[in-house]
Amino acid sequence: MEQQTFGGSNDYTNPLASRLRPQTLSGFVGQQHLLGEGKILRQLIDRDQVSSMIFWGPPGVGKTTLARIIAGKTKSHFIDFSAVESGIREIKQVMQQAQESRRFGDRTIVFVDEIHRFNKAQQDAFLPYVEKGSIILIGATTENPSFEINSALLSRCKVFVLHALTPDDLAVLLRRALEDPRGLGGQRVHITDTMLFMIAQFANGDARTALNTLEMAVLNGDRDARGITVNKDILQQCISKKSLLYDKNGEEHYNLISALHKSMRNSDPDAAIYWLARMLEAGEDPLYVARRLVRFASEDVGMADSRALEITVAAYQACHFIGMPECTVTLTHAVSYLSLAPKSNALYTAYEAAKRDALEQLNEPVPLQIRNAPTDLMKQLHYGEGYQYAHDSMEKLTSLQCLPDALEGRRYYCPTDQGSENKVRDRLEYIRRRREQMRGLHGESIPAPESPDKNAKG
Repeated sequence: MEQQTFGGSNDYTNPLASRLRPQTLSGFVGQQHLLGEGKILRQLIDRDQVSSMIFWGPPGVGKTTLARIIAGKTKSHFIDFSAVESGIREIKQVMQQAQESRRFGDRTIVFVDEIHRFNKAQQDAFLPYVEKGSIILIGATTENPSFEINSALLSRCKVFVLHALTPDDLAVLLRRALEDPRGLGGQRVHITDTMLFMIAQFANGDARTALNTLEMAVLNGDRDARGITVNKDILQQCISKKSLLYDKNGEEHYNLISALHKSMRNSDPDAAIYWLARMLEAGEDPLYVARRLVRFASEDVGMADSRALEITVAAYQACHFIGMPECTVTLTHAVSYLSLAPKSNALYTAYEAAKRDALEQLNEPVPLQIRNAPTDLMKQLHYGEGYQYAHDSMEKLTSLQCLPDALEGRRYYCPTDQGSENKVRDRLEYIRRRREQMRGLHGESIPAPESPDKNAKG
Protein backbone atom coordinates (compact mmCIF):
# COMPACT_ATOMS: atom_id res chain seq x y z
CA MET A 1 0.00 0.00 0.00
CA GLU A 2 1.35 3.42 -0.92
CA GLN A 3 0.28 6.93 -1.75
CA GLN A 4 1.40 7.69 -5.29
CA THR A 5 3.28 10.49 -7.01
CA PHE A 6 2.81 10.81 -10.73
CA GLY A 7 5.69 12.76 -12.17
CA GLY A 8 7.63 11.51 -15.18
CA SER A 9 10.92 9.67 -14.81
CA ASN A 10 13.99 9.37 -17.00
CA ASP A 11 15.42 6.53 -14.91
CA TYR A 12 16.55 4.14 -17.63
CA THR A 13 16.87 1.34 -15.11
CA ASN A 14 13.05 1.16 -15.16
CA PRO A 15 11.41 -0.92 -17.89
CA LEU A 16 10.42 0.95 -21.05
CA ALA A 17 6.72 0.29 -20.40
CA SER A 18 6.99 1.93 -16.98
CA ARG A 19 8.89 4.99 -18.28
CA LEU A 20 6.35 5.59 -21.04
CA ARG A 21 3.21 5.26 -18.91
CA PRO A 22 0.96 8.16 -20.04
CA GLN A 23 -0.12 10.67 -17.43
CA THR A 24 -3.07 12.20 -19.31
CA LEU A 25 -5.90 10.92 -21.45
CA SER A 26 -4.39 12.62 -24.49
CA GLY A 27 -1.44 10.21 -24.30
CA PHE A 28 -3.59 7.13 -23.69
CA VAL A 29 -3.93 4.74 -26.64
CA GLY A 30 -6.95 2.51 -27.24
CA GLN A 31 -10.27 1.98 -25.40
CA GLN A 32 -12.09 4.57 -27.50
CA HIS A 33 -15.38 2.86 -26.67
CA LEU A 34 -14.84 4.17 -23.12
CA LEU A 35 -12.62 7.23 -23.55
CA GLY A 36 -13.72 8.74 -26.85
CA GLU A 37 -15.38 12.16 -26.83
CA GLY A 38 -18.76 11.97 -25.14
CA LYS A 39 -18.22 8.46 -23.71
CA ILE A 40 -19.30 7.95 -20.12
CA LEU A 41 -15.92 7.11 -18.58
CA ARG A 42 -14.27 10.05 -20.32
CA GLN A 43 -16.90 12.40 -18.93
CA LEU A 44 -16.59 11.02 -15.40
CA ILE A 45 -12.81 11.54 -15.46
CA ASP A 46 -12.95 15.01 -17.04
CA ARG A 47 -15.55 16.17 -14.49
CA ASP A 48 -13.82 14.50 -11.53
CA GLN A 49 -17.03 12.65 -10.76
CA VAL A 50 -15.72 9.10 -10.61
CA SER A 51 -17.63 6.54 -8.54
CA SER A 52 -16.61 3.04 -7.47
CA MET A 53 -15.73 1.00 -10.55
CA ILE A 54 -14.02 -2.14 -11.79
CA PHE A 55 -11.71 -2.20 -14.82
CA TRP A 56 -11.87 -5.67 -16.39
CA GLY A 57 -9.63 -6.66 -19.27
CA PRO A 58 -6.62 -8.71 -20.37
CA PRO A 59 -3.07 -7.79 -19.28
CA GLY A 60 -1.39 -4.73 -20.73
CA VAL A 61 -4.44 -2.79 -21.94
CA GLY A 62 -4.23 0.18 -19.57
CA LYS A 63 -6.16 -0.69 -16.39
CA THR A 64 -3.51 0.59 -13.98
CA THR A 65 -2.65 3.50 -16.26
CA LEU A 66 -6.27 4.67 -16.27
CA ALA A 67 -6.36 4.54 -12.48
CA ARG A 68 -3.22 6.68 -12.30
CA ILE A 69 -4.61 9.16 -14.82
CA ILE A 70 -7.64 9.49 -12.57
CA ALA A 71 -5.28 10.04 -9.64
CA GLY A 72 -3.56 12.85 -11.55
CA LYS A 73 -6.83 14.64 -12.30
CA THR A 74 -8.78 14.11 -9.11
CA LYS A 75 -8.89 16.37 -6.09
CA SER A 76 -9.14 13.27 -3.90
CA HIS A 77 -6.55 11.44 -1.87
CA PHE A 78 -5.35 8.48 -3.94
CA ILE A 79 -4.11 5.27 -2.32
CA ASP A 80 -2.68 2.36 -4.28
CA PHE A 81 -3.22 -1.17 -2.94
CA SER A 82 -1.73 -4.39 -4.18
CA ALA A 83 -3.96 -7.39 -3.62
CA VAL A 84 -0.84 -9.56 -3.47
CA GLU A 85 0.80 -7.62 -0.62
CA SER A 86 -2.05 -6.19 1.47
CA GLY A 87 -4.14 -7.82 4.17
CA ILE A 88 -7.25 -6.99 6.19
CA ARG A 89 -5.26 -5.02 8.79
CA GLU A 90 -3.87 -2.66 6.13
CA ILE A 91 -7.32 -2.30 4.57
CA LYS A 92 -8.91 -1.30 7.88
CA GLN A 93 -6.17 1.22 8.62
CA VAL A 94 -6.76 2.95 5.29
CA MET A 95 -10.53 2.86 5.76
CA GLN A 96 -10.21 4.61 9.11
CA GLN A 97 -8.00 7.30 7.53
CA ALA A 98 -10.56 7.72 4.76
CA GLN A 99 -13.36 8.20 7.27
CA GLU A 100 -11.35 10.88 9.07
CA SER A 101 -10.66 12.68 5.79
CA ARG A 102 -14.33 12.54 4.87
CA ARG A 103 -15.23 14.50 8.01
CA PHE A 104 -13.26 17.39 6.53
CA GLY A 105 -14.90 17.02 3.13
CA ASP A 106 -12.00 15.18 1.45
CA ARG A 107 -12.58 12.12 -0.73
CA THR A 108 -10.32 9.08 -0.85
CA ILE A 109 -9.89 6.93 -3.96
CA VAL A 110 -8.50 3.47 -3.28
CA PHE A 111 -7.07 1.63 -6.27
CA VAL A 112 -6.71 -2.17 -5.91
CA ASP A 113 -4.69 -3.87 -8.61
CA GLU A 114 -5.52 -7.56 -9.19
CA ILE A 115 -8.56 -7.27 -6.94
CA HIS A 116 -9.56 -10.83 -7.87
CA ARG A 117 -6.65 -12.02 -5.70
CA PHE A 118 -8.36 -10.70 -2.57
CA ASN A 119 -10.28 -13.42 -0.75
CA LYS A 120 -13.89 -12.99 0.36
CA ALA A 121 -12.99 -11.66 3.81
CA GLN A 122 -10.65 -9.04 2.35
CA GLN A 123 -13.25 -7.93 -0.19
CA ASP A 124 -15.88 -7.78 2.56
CA ALA A 125 -13.64 -5.37 4.48
CA PHE A 126 -14.19 -2.76 1.74
CA LEU A 127 -17.95 -3.20 1.52
CA PRO A 128 -19.26 -1.00 4.39
CA TYR A 129 -16.97 1.87 3.40
CA VAL A 130 -17.97 1.71 -0.26
CA GLU A 131 -21.61 1.52 0.80
CA LYS A 132 -21.33 4.58 3.07
CA GLY A 133 -19.32 6.50 0.51
CA SER A 134 -16.24 6.76 2.74
CA ILE A 135 -14.09 5.68 -0.20
CA ILE A 136 -14.30 5.39 -3.95
CA LEU A 137 -13.01 1.95 -4.92
CA ILE A 138 -11.33 1.34 -8.27
CA GLY A 139 -10.39 -2.27 -8.87
CA ALA A 140 -8.48 -3.81 -11.77
CA THR A 141 -8.84 -7.45 -12.75
CA THR A 142 -8.05 -9.83 -15.58
CA GLU A 143 -10.72 -12.27 -14.35
CA ASN A 144 -14.46 -12.17 -14.86
CA PRO A 145 -15.82 -10.01 -11.99
CA SER A 146 -19.03 -12.06 -11.92
CA PHE A 147 -17.03 -15.01 -10.59
CA GLU A 148 -14.18 -13.36 -8.70
CA ILE A 149 -15.74 -10.40 -6.88
CA ASN A 150 -18.37 -10.62 -4.16
CA SER A 151 -21.81 -9.90 -5.54
CA ALA A 152 -22.55 -7.34 -2.81
CA LEU A 153 -19.39 -5.39 -3.64
CA LEU A 154 -19.83 -5.82 -7.39
CA SER A 155 -23.38 -4.44 -7.23
CA ARG A 156 -21.98 -1.16 -5.89
CA CYS A 157 -19.40 -0.78 -8.67
CA LYS A 158 -19.72 0.08 -12.35
CA VAL A 159 -17.84 -2.46 -14.50
CA PHE A 160 -15.91 -1.10 -17.48
CA VAL A 161 -14.63 -3.71 -19.94
CA LEU A 162 -11.27 -2.88 -21.54
CA HIS A 163 -10.42 -4.58 -24.84
CA ALA A 164 -7.12 -5.97 -26.09
CA LEU A 165 -5.25 -3.34 -28.11
CA THR A 166 -5.23 -3.68 -31.88
CA PRO A 167 -1.96 -4.06 -33.83
CA ASP A 168 -2.47 -0.48 -35.07
CA ASP A 169 -2.80 0.77 -31.48
CA LEU A 170 0.39 -1.03 -30.54
CA ALA A 171 2.23 0.31 -33.59
CA VAL A 172 1.39 3.85 -32.41
CA LEU A 173 2.85 3.06 -28.98
CA LEU A 174 6.00 1.55 -30.47
CA ARG A 175 6.66 4.56 -32.72
CA ARG A 176 6.07 6.85 -29.76
CA ALA A 177 8.62 4.85 -27.75
CA LEU A 178 11.23 5.41 -30.48
CA GLU A 179 10.66 9.18 -30.41
CA ASP A 180 9.94 9.98 -26.77
CA PRO A 181 12.98 11.12 -24.69
CA ARG A 182 11.62 9.11 -21.77
CA GLY A 183 11.83 6.04 -24.00
CA LEU A 184 14.34 5.41 -26.78
CA GLY A 185 14.24 8.86 -28.36
CA GLY A 186 17.88 9.67 -27.55
CA GLN A 187 19.35 6.42 -28.85
CA ARG A 188 18.89 6.81 -32.67
CA VAL A 189 17.24 3.42 -33.15
CA HIS A 190 16.83 2.17 -36.73
CA ILE A 191 14.00 -0.33 -37.17
CA THR A 192 11.61 -0.77 -40.09
CA ASP A 193 7.85 -0.32 -39.92
CA THR A 194 7.49 -3.95 -40.98
CA MET A 195 9.42 -5.09 -37.92
CA LEU A 196 7.41 -2.80 -35.65
CA PHE A 197 4.24 -4.39 -36.98
CA MET A 198 5.71 -7.85 -36.36
CA ILE A 199 6.19 -6.86 -32.71
CA ALA A 200 2.65 -5.47 -32.57
CA GLN A 201 1.19 -8.73 -33.87
CA PHE A 202 3.35 -10.82 -31.56
CA ALA A 203 2.19 -8.85 -28.49
CA ASN A 204 -1.37 -10.09 -28.93
CA GLY A 205 -3.03 -6.89 -27.66
CA ASP A 206 -0.67 -6.37 -24.69
CA ALA A 207 1.13 -2.99 -24.63
CA ARG A 208 3.55 -4.13 -21.93
CA THR A 209 4.63 -7.12 -24.00
CA ALA A 210 5.04 -4.95 -27.11
CA LEU A 211 7.24 -2.36 -25.36
CA ASN A 212 9.29 -4.98 -23.52
CA THR A 213 9.90 -6.82 -26.79
CA LEU A 214 10.99 -3.63 -28.52
CA GLU A 215 13.34 -2.85 -25.65
CA MET A 216 14.86 -6.34 -25.82
CA ALA A 217 15.37 -6.03 -29.58
CA VAL A 218 17.07 -2.63 -29.19
CA LEU A 219 19.34 -3.87 -26.38
CA ASN A 220 20.53 -6.66 -28.69
CA GLY A 221 20.76 -4.51 -31.82
CA ASP A 222 23.91 -3.72 -33.81
CA ARG A 223 25.64 -0.57 -32.52
CA ASP A 224 27.79 1.76 -34.60
CA ALA A 225 28.35 5.48 -35.11
CA ARG A 226 24.90 5.82 -36.71
CA GLY A 227 23.12 4.47 -33.62
CA ILE A 228 21.41 1.12 -33.03
CA THR A 229 20.10 -1.02 -35.87
CA VAL A 230 17.64 -3.81 -35.19
CA ASN A 231 17.93 -6.52 -37.82
CA LYS A 232 15.37 -9.17 -38.61
CA ASP A 233 17.41 -12.06 -37.20
CA ILE A 234 17.62 -10.40 -33.79
CA LEU A 235 13.90 -9.63 -33.85
CA GLN A 236 13.02 -13.22 -34.79
CA GLN A 237 14.89 -14.42 -31.72
CA CYS A 238 12.96 -11.97 -29.52
CA ILE A 239 9.58 -13.15 -30.81
CA SER A 240 10.39 -16.83 -31.30
CA LYS A 241 7.73 -18.04 -28.85
CA LYS A 242 4.44 -16.27 -28.23
CA SER A 243 3.02 -16.54 -24.73
CA LEU A 244 -0.63 -17.31 -25.38
CA LEU A 245 -3.25 -15.73 -23.14
CA TYR A 246 -4.44 -18.71 -21.16
CA ASP A 247 -5.05 -19.51 -17.51
CA LYS A 248 -5.93 -23.14 -16.97
CA ASN A 249 -7.91 -22.19 -13.86
CA GLY A 250 -9.41 -18.95 -15.15
CA GLU A 251 -12.17 -17.78 -17.45
CA GLU A 252 -10.13 -18.12 -20.66
CA HIS A 253 -9.83 -21.85 -19.98
CA TYR A 254 -13.62 -22.17 -20.10
CA ASN A 255 -13.94 -19.76 -23.04
CA LEU A 256 -11.64 -21.90 -25.19
CA ILE A 257 -13.16 -25.27 -24.32
CA SER A 258 -16.56 -23.71 -25.03
CA ALA A 259 -15.29 -22.50 -28.41
CA LEU A 260 -14.00 -25.99 -29.25
CA HIS A 261 -17.24 -27.66 -28.16
CA LYS A 262 -19.51 -25.28 -30.08
CA SER A 263 -17.36 -25.42 -33.22
CA MET A 264 -17.66 -29.22 -33.28
CA ARG A 265 -21.39 -28.98 -32.59
CA ASN A 266 -21.68 -26.60 -35.55
CA SER A 267 -19.87 -29.15 -37.78
CA ASP A 268 -16.95 -26.75 -38.38
CA PRO A 269 -13.72 -28.80 -38.29
CA ASP A 270 -11.49 -25.86 -39.24
CA ALA A 271 -12.62 -23.76 -36.29
CA ALA A 272 -12.54 -26.77 -33.98
CA ILE A 273 -8.94 -27.62 -34.94
CA TYR A 274 -7.91 -23.98 -34.40
CA TRP A 275 -9.36 -23.87 -30.87
CA LEU A 276 -7.78 -27.26 -30.14
CA ALA A 277 -4.39 -25.86 -31.17
CA ARG A 278 -4.93 -22.73 -29.06
CA MET A 279 -5.49 -24.87 -25.99
CA LEU A 280 -2.69 -27.37 -26.54
CA GLU A 281 -0.04 -24.80 -27.51
CA ALA A 282 -0.90 -22.78 -24.39
CA GLY A 283 -0.15 -25.80 -22.23
CA GLU A 284 -3.56 -27.42 -21.66
CA ASP A 285 -3.52 -31.01 -20.44
CA PRO A 286 -4.35 -33.17 -23.50
CA LEU A 287 -6.17 -35.66 -21.27
CA TYR A 288 -8.55 -32.91 -20.17
CA VAL A 289 -9.35 -32.18 -23.82
CA ALA A 290 -9.75 -35.90 -24.53
CA ARG A 291 -12.20 -36.28 -21.63
CA ARG A 292 -14.30 -33.44 -23.01
CA LEU A 293 -14.35 -35.14 -26.42
CA VAL A 294 -15.63 -38.35 -24.84
CA ARG A 295 -18.45 -36.36 -23.26
CA PHE A 296 -19.20 -34.64 -26.58
CA ALA A 297 -19.40 -37.99 -28.36
CA SER A 298 -22.45 -38.96 -26.31
CA GLU A 299 -23.93 -35.52 -25.65
CA ASP A 300 -23.87 -34.13 -29.20
CA VAL A 301 -23.45 -37.15 -31.49
CA GLY A 302 -24.94 -40.00 -29.49
CA MET A 303 -26.59 -42.81 -31.39
CA ALA A 304 -26.53 -40.87 -34.64
CA ASP A 305 -23.00 -42.37 -34.83
CA SER A 306 -22.12 -44.62 -31.90
CA ARG A 307 -18.63 -45.06 -33.36
CA ALA A 308 -17.87 -41.55 -32.11
CA LEU A 309 -17.70 -42.82 -28.53
CA GLU A 310 -15.33 -45.62 -29.51
CA ILE A 311 -13.05 -43.20 -31.36
CA THR A 312 -12.90 -40.66 -28.54
CA VAL A 313 -12.17 -43.31 -25.91
CA ALA A 314 -9.40 -44.60 -28.17
CA ALA A 315 -8.09 -41.04 -28.52
CA TYR A 316 -8.00 -40.66 -24.73
CA GLN A 317 -6.02 -43.90 -24.42
CA ALA A 318 -3.62 -42.81 -27.17
CA CYS A 319 -3.02 -39.47 -25.43
CA HIS A 320 -2.30 -41.33 -22.22
CA PHE A 321 0.16 -43.65 -23.99
CA ILE A 322 2.16 -41.16 -26.06
CA GLY A 323 1.59 -37.72 -24.48
CA MET A 324 2.51 -34.36 -25.96
CA PRO A 325 3.42 -33.33 -28.60
CA GLU A 326 2.77 -36.61 -30.44
CA CYS A 327 -0.87 -36.84 -29.36
CA THR A 328 -1.81 -33.54 -31.04
CA VAL A 329 -2.59 -35.34 -34.29
CA THR A 330 -4.62 -37.97 -32.42
CA LEU A 331 -6.79 -35.27 -30.87
CA THR A 332 -7.08 -33.60 -34.28
CA HIS A 333 -8.33 -36.94 -35.64
CA ALA A 334 -11.01 -37.15 -32.95
CA VAL A 335 -12.02 -33.49 -33.22
CA SER A 336 -12.39 -33.77 -37.00
CA TYR A 337 -14.47 -36.96 -36.71
CA LEU A 338 -16.79 -35.38 -34.15
CA SER A 339 -17.15 -32.22 -36.23
CA LEU A 340 -18.21 -34.15 -39.31
CA ALA A 341 -20.37 -36.77 -37.57
CA PRO A 342 -24.18 -36.53 -37.72
CA LYS A 343 -25.46 -34.77 -34.60
CA SER A 344 -28.08 -35.78 -32.05
CA ASN A 345 -28.58 -34.57 -28.50
CA ALA A 346 -31.38 -37.07 -27.85
CA LEU A 347 -29.37 -38.94 -25.20
CA TYR A 348 -28.59 -35.70 -23.37
CA THR A 349 -32.18 -34.50 -23.38
CA ALA A 350 -33.39 -37.98 -22.37
CA TYR A 351 -31.21 -38.00 -19.27
CA GLU A 352 -32.06 -34.42 -18.30
CA ALA A 353 -35.79 -35.17 -18.53
CA ALA A 354 -35.39 -38.38 -16.49
CA LYS A 355 -33.26 -36.53 -13.94
CA ARG A 356 -36.01 -33.96 -13.36
CA ASP A 357 -38.53 -36.73 -12.69
CA ALA A 358 -36.06 -38.63 -10.50
CA LEU A 359 -35.44 -35.56 -8.32
CA GLU A 360 -39.08 -34.53 -8.12
CA GLN A 361 -40.42 -38.05 -7.47
CA LEU A 362 -37.74 -39.56 -5.27
CA ASN A 363 -40.09 -41.95 -3.46
CA GLU A 364 -41.63 -43.71 -6.46
CA PRO A 365 -41.41 -47.44 -5.61
CA VAL A 366 -39.89 -49.98 -7.95
CA PRO A 367 -42.82 -51.96 -9.46
CA LEU A 368 -43.25 -55.34 -7.74
CA GLN A 369 -43.06 -57.25 -11.02
CA ILE A 370 -39.46 -56.19 -11.68
CA ARG A 371 -38.17 -56.70 -8.12
CA ASN A 372 -36.01 -59.70 -7.31
CA ALA A 373 -37.51 -62.27 -4.91
CA PRO A 374 -34.61 -64.28 -3.44
CA THR A 375 -36.48 -65.18 -0.19
CA ASP A 376 -39.83 -66.78 0.62
CA LEU A 377 -40.92 -63.65 2.48
CA MET A 378 -40.34 -61.53 -0.61
CA LYS A 379 -42.36 -63.98 -2.71
CA GLN A 380 -45.20 -63.80 -0.17
CA LEU A 381 -45.08 -60.02 -0.55
CA HIS A 382 -45.54 -60.50 -4.33
CA TYR A 383 -42.00 -59.48 -5.27
CA GLY A 384 -41.41 -60.57 -8.88
CA GLU A 385 -45.01 -61.63 -9.36
CA GLY A 386 -46.09 -61.15 -12.96
CA TYR A 387 -42.54 -60.82 -14.29
CA GLN A 388 -42.22 -61.74 -17.98
CA TYR A 389 -38.87 -63.03 -19.24
CA ALA A 390 -38.30 -61.39 -22.62
CA HIS A 391 -36.17 -64.26 -23.95
CA ASP A 392 -39.12 -66.62 -23.64
CA SER A 393 -40.96 -64.74 -26.39
CA MET A 394 -40.31 -65.06 -30.10
CA GLU A 395 -39.82 -61.28 -30.50
CA LYS A 396 -37.95 -60.82 -27.22
CA LEU A 397 -40.72 -58.37 -26.27
CA THR A 398 -43.33 -58.46 -23.51
CA SER A 399 -46.07 -56.18 -22.20
CA LEU A 400 -44.20 -55.82 -18.87
CA GLN A 401 -44.49 -52.41 -17.20
CA CYS A 402 -41.06 -51.24 -15.94
CA LEU A 403 -41.74 -47.62 -14.98
CA PRO A 404 -43.48 -46.70 -11.70
CA ASP A 405 -47.23 -46.27 -12.05
CA ALA A 406 -47.00 -42.48 -11.70
CA LEU A 407 -44.63 -42.32 -14.67
CA GLU A 408 -46.17 -44.93 -16.90
CA GLY A 409 -46.18 -43.73 -20.51
CA ARG A 410 -43.44 -41.17 -19.97
CA ARG A 411 -41.09 -40.82 -22.99
CA TYR A 412 -37.52 -39.72 -22.32
CA TYR A 413 -35.55 -40.94 -25.33
CA CYS A 414 -36.79 -39.41 -28.58
CA PRO A 415 -34.43 -40.44 -31.40
CA THR A 416 -33.79 -38.05 -34.27
CA ASP A 417 -33.57 -38.87 -37.97
CA GLN A 418 -29.82 -38.13 -38.05
CA GLY A 419 -27.35 -40.79 -39.19
CA SER A 420 -27.71 -44.21 -37.63
CA GLU A 421 -30.27 -42.90 -35.16
CA ASN A 422 -32.82 -42.95 -37.97
CA LYS A 423 -32.79 -46.77 -37.78
CA VAL A 424 -32.89 -46.60 -33.99
CA ARG A 425 -36.00 -44.40 -34.21
CA ASP A 426 -37.77 -46.90 -36.47
CA ARG A 427 -36.85 -49.78 -34.16
CA LEU A 428 -38.05 -47.92 -31.04
CA GLU A 429 -41.33 -46.93 -32.71
CA TYR A 430 -41.92 -50.58 -33.61
CA ILE A 431 -41.18 -51.74 -30.03
CA ARG A 432 -43.49 -49.17 -28.48
CA ARG A 433 -46.30 -49.86 -30.96
CA ARG A 434 -45.99 -53.63 -30.47
CA ARG A 435 -46.00 -53.32 -26.66
CA GLU A 436 -49.16 -51.20 -26.80
CA GLN A 437 -50.81 -53.91 -28.93
CA MET A 438 -49.81 -56.60 -26.45
CA ARG A 439 -51.27 -54.68 -23.54
CA GLY A 440 -54.42 -53.72 -25.44
CA LEU A 441 -55.38 -57.34 -26.15
CA HIS A 442 -54.97 -58.51 -22.53
CA GLY A 443 -53.02 -61.57 -23.43
CA GLU A 444 -54.87 -62.52 -26.66
CA SER A 445 -52.62 -63.79 -29.43
CA ILE A 446 -52.28 -61.53 -32.44
CA PRO A 447 -49.89 -61.51 -35.39
CA ALA A 448 -46.88 -59.24 -34.79
CA PRO A 449 -46.31 -56.29 -37.16
CA GLU A 450 -43.17 -56.57 -39.26
CA SER A 451 -40.11 -55.07 -37.59
CA PRO A 452 -38.39 -52.49 -39.83
CA ASP A 453 -34.98 -53.86 -38.86
CA LYS A 454 -35.78 -57.48 -38.05
CA ASN A 455 -32.51 -58.63 -39.60
CA ALA A 456 -30.40 -56.04 -37.84
CA LYS A 457 -28.94 -56.23 -34.37
CA GLY A 458 -30.98 -54.21 -31.85
